[in-house]
Amino acid sequence: MDMVKAQFEMLDERFARVNGDEWMQRLHTGCRWTEGPAYFPAGRYLVFSDIPNDRVLRWDETTGAVGVFREPAGFHNGHTVDRQGRLVSCEQGNRRVTRTEHDGTTTVLAETYQGKRFNSPNDVVESSDGAIWFTDPSYGIDSDYEGHQAESEIGACHVYRVDPVDGSVRIVADDFSRPNGLAFSLDESLLYIADTRQNPSHIRVFSVDDGRLSGGEVFATSDAGGFDGVRLDAAGRVWAAAHDGLHCFAPDGTRIGKLRVPEVCSNLTFGGPRRNDLFITASSSVYTLRVNFSAPAFRGRNAEGV
Repeated sequence: MDMVKAQFEMLDERFARVNGDEWMQRLHTGCRWTEGPAYFPAGRYLVFSDIPNDRVLRWDETTGAVGVFREPAGFHNGHTVDRQGRLVSCEQGNRRVTRTEHDGTTTVLAETYQGKRFNSPNDVVESSDGAIWFTDPSYGIDSDYEGHQAESEIGACHVYRVDPVDGSVRIVADDFSRPNGLAFSLDESLLYIADTRQNPSHIRVFSVDDGRLSGGEVFATSDAGGFDGVRLDAAGRVWAAAHDGLHCFAPDGTRIGKLRVPEVCSNLTFGGPRRNDLFITASSSVYTLRVNFSAPAFRGRNAEGV
């Protein structure tokens, strides 16, 4: 197992006590583009996408082994684990959002909007009411590298919400260039959404009220390539994947620190028995280190990412 020096960079004194292991472990490498890390506490394993190779891989925490979880996989991108311990997936190639049930069968949660196919669902979160929220940029239809090249049927890149009761799909944000990673604040009053193709790339923040969004001002901008996946820790800090590692923002939008990673980062999640094992997908590899902060604990059906 490769070891890489962990480099926490303090940009604001509020980051002074944010740290962790001295070394990051490279759990796996040799992929084309890793994405969508999702940790299953009950099974003590991590799944993640290797999108161009059209497969989802599984790392076993108890043995350290990495094997194929699903192949072919419909060019899976982002994942989350719902409150019942089921895998919810964005399938870029199949242009849909699905859920893997406990018996291994697949349930389609969303594949069209007003009779038109989505572009290529990218990242997904679940809110405490059981609704599924996902972004739909065009990366999976732009070429055959991460999906299947095609024209957009909808003609734009939106953010959607799947109703937990009747399964209806509704646009909740329609003014994005390439919406990507998304995450709720701890009390779910805010939703953070990355827009990868803006110059500079930025994260916007929306107010959430009864399943609808308002506002949308820029929360933070990137100084190192496009923002991708987004997560919050239990202190309410916002972590975003970027080209030089993970950027950490205070709730007021100040960039307070970075965790440098030697490859371009795509996403992150937390896991482990205390939710303080940080997993990072970055270019060809997956990294992990134990940190002195953690993911939010579930509050009923609240908190996302573990």
